[in-house]
This record gives sequence, structure tokens and C-alpha cells, in this order.
Amino acid sequence: MPVTEERASSGLVQRVARLPLRLRLVLVVALAGVAVALSKWLVLVLLIALGLWPITLLLGLAGLAVYSIGRGGPRWMRAWLGARLRDLAVPLLAIVTALLIGALVIIFTDQAVYAAIGAGDIGGALRIGMANLGTAYGALYQGAFGHPMEILDALGQAARGGGMAPVLSAVRGPSGSMVQSVPYIFAGLAVALGFRAGLFNIGVEGQIGIGWIAAVIVGFSITGLPWFIHLPLAILAGAVAGGAFAAIAGFLRARTGAHEVITTIMLNYVSYRLSEWLLCGPLEFTQGTCRTKEIAESAYLPRFLEHPVTLHWGFVLALVAVAATYWFLFKTTWGYELRTVGANPDAARYGGMSVTRTWVLAMFLSGCLAGLAGVSQGLGITHNVALGFQAGYGFDSIALALLGKSHPVGVLAASIIFGVLRAGAARMQSVAGVPTEIVQIIQALVIVFIAAPAIIRAIYRFREERAEEMEMAVFSRGWGA
Repeated sequence: MPVTEERASSGLVQRVARLPLRLRLVLVVALAGVAVALSKWLVLVLLIALGLWPITLLLGLAGLAVYSIGRGGPRWMRAWLGARLRDLAVPLLAIVTALLIGALVIIFTDQAVYAAIGAGDIGGALRIGMANLGTAYGALYQGAFGHPMEILDALGQAARGGGMAPVLSAVRGPSGSMVQSVPYIFAGLAVALGFRAGLFNIGVEGQIGIGWIAAVIVGFSITGLPWFIHLPLAILAGAVAGGAFAAIAGFLRARTGAHEVITTIMLNYVSYRLSEWLLCGPLEFTQGTCRTKEIAESAYLPRFLEHPVTLHWGFVLALVAVAATYWFLFKTTWGYELRTVGANPDAARYGGMSVTRTWVLAMFLSGCLAGLAGVSQGLGITHNVALGFQAGYGFDSIALALLGKSHPVGVLAASIIFGVLRAGAARMQSVAGVPTEIVQIIQALVIVFIAAPAIIRAIYRFREERAEEMEMAVFSRGWGA
């Protein structure tokens, strides 16, 4: 970061820090109140910007160019962009390469292509394959971002007094992407926090289920409460239930040395069988359905906009979780101890830190985040729990933590990418007849290329980075450590 920019940002922080505590609290509350009052429009602008992301990107670059005039012009702008894009080169190329390989899979799994090749029509096979590929990836894009021309046309209709209904219909794709990213954010943060402590929490899927069930139980079993009590209570119940369930593995690691990979895998099966018994037994609302009662409306996570936009306040809760996790890891003493234990438990123990307490705390907090992923689904989308409700978010979260290098902001970006792919997969299957498993192949390839960046560097002939320049992801220690 240039010195002038660093001084400007630090100067603003210092001026805010010098304000009296009461004034800072008033400022925070005022900003939060304004954000809540304008949340509907802020979310709508976000969805439009996401749907028109090429235009948004160009406007951002134009704004940066104008801002750079007073800071050194194009030279400053190139340095600023280079410093921020350098670390993104490998992840972006990993995604592009995975999409290219996925394109080959789509082409060469089409029976019409093989029929054309068998008939000796190579050119026809190529045309069929490319047409199917264009249809598949076009549907994937529209399912994730919507159709840009439809969004622009809807905005034109709204400007001419046609109402907001066309705009809401046009941004269903971006809304679906954000909805899918919410549980990914929570689950990715859960795994990333465990990695930071040197723990591999592979039981996030089970913890999501426990949090989901606990939140829904509080949602339908308690009635007569106002929403500002009922909703926070249901959220807290889901988070604490997920945390307590994960803390079992942390306690076993601290007291007996049982490896958390084994215990969390086994706890996944405990969660599956426990949820099966509850949903087809004590919690079953209608016999034969294996489904709970609907939660009370006072426990709903409210949506920002009218149908068909389904984005709810769980998205804001996820963003708060990202900020809180960052603050905890990098701005608190407990977070420093957690990262120290993850880097070197022997050195942490020598320095007077309680390694066992840190393991239990890390697993509890990781489980709380995983439980919130279930809360967002139970209170924001399904409003109940049915048998087979697990959607695989917990296992995908391992990839998110790796892709985001166990940093909260990185996990947020990776979660949005996976949310985009998941939202677009359904439309790709319905429009192009391409199975959603293709998206899982793409996700798996992204993980491979991120975990082994040397492959990307070899393909695109990047120079090898020096060891001191490489920002490595935080992985859990090996067996028996």
C-alpha cells in the first residue's frame, strides 16, 4: 500500500478512535439504523450490481482512475491494482482452468457428439459439442446472475413507472446466488477457524444438522413471543447446539488425545441417526412425513424484498459473522492464542497458553458457526426440518476454507463463488439437460488447483515464488501431532 494511502486510512481510524466511547457507540447505532432503514434498497442495488457485474466492474475501474488523478495517476493505479491482484492470479486461473476442463467433460459426455463422430462427421460433432456447451454455460450464467438485458429492460420499465415487479423478477438469479452463499459462508468460516487452531473439523455437516434442528424446535415450540425475542432466541439455540456438539470432539482431543478427524466423522453419523430418529419420531408433525411442524412467523428470518426474491437477513448475519471472526482471530488475545496454538502448540504451551482450553474453545466456536449455517436454512428458507435435509454444505466448506486460505474475507469470496455455481447448476440441468454433477466436478478441480498451485504455475508458466513471498493456507497438523 502506498505511504500516502496508508497514512490517510490510518489517520481516519485514529480520528475515529479519539472520539469518546459514547459518541462512537452513537455513531455505530446511527449507521446501523440508517442501513436497516435503507436495507431494502441497498440489497436491490447489490443484486442489480451483481447481475450487471461487467458494468459494475467498469464503473469501479473508472472511479479508481478518477481517484488516482490526485495520487500519481496511472502509475499509482497500476501499483495499487497489482498489489491486490497478485495474490488472486492463481485462484482466478484455477477457476478458469476448471471451467475449461468442465467444458471438455460436457462436450465428451454428450451421446450426440459420439454419434456424429461414429458417422465420420467430425465437424458436425464439434458443432454439436460447442452448441451444447454454449447452452449449458449460458444457462449456468443466467441461473447465477440473471440475463443482463432483462435487468436493463426491467430498470427501464421501472423508470417509466412500470413498478418494481419486473426488476424483482429479473434479479432472481443474483438473489439465488446470494441465498446459496449464506450457509457456505458460515460453514466455510467454521472450517477456517478450526484450521487456524490446527484442528480439522470435518464434522461441520453434522453440526449444521444439529443447529438446524435446534433452531426449528425453538421456532415452533415457543409461541406468543414477539419477533425481537423469539428470532434471536432461535438463532442462539442453533448456534449453541452446534457449538456444544462440536465441543465434544474438542474435549476428547484435549483430554484423551483422540484425533478430531476421527471423532468429528463419527459425530456426523451420530447427527444423521439422531436427526432420523427425531424427525420420524418425537418431532414428526404428520405421521409418515418425517417432518417437523412449521416454525412460528415470529421466528422467520425476514426477507428483504417481495417474491420472487428470496434473499433474507441471514445474509447480513453471515457478513456479521465474517467481521466478527476476523476481529476475534486478529484483534483479540484469545484469537492470538488460538492462532499460536495452531502454528506451534509446543511453543504456545511453553509461553504459558492453555492448549487444551484453546482446542475446546476453537471447536465450540467452529461448531457455533456451523450451527448458524443450519439456522439460516431452517429459519430463512425451509421453516421446518424434513428427513434428508442435509445438502452437503459441510463437506463443501472444507474446499471453501482452502480456497479462502483460512482467512474470513477469503472464505467470503470463495463462498460467493460456490454459491454462484450452485445457483446456476439447477438452471443448467433444466435448460441444457447437463447434470448438476458437472458443477461438482468443476468445484473439485478448483480445489485440486488451489491445493496444488504448482500445477497452475506450470500450465501458465508463472515464475516460482520465493518461500518468504508465499502466503500459505493454514492446514491442520498431521496424524499424532
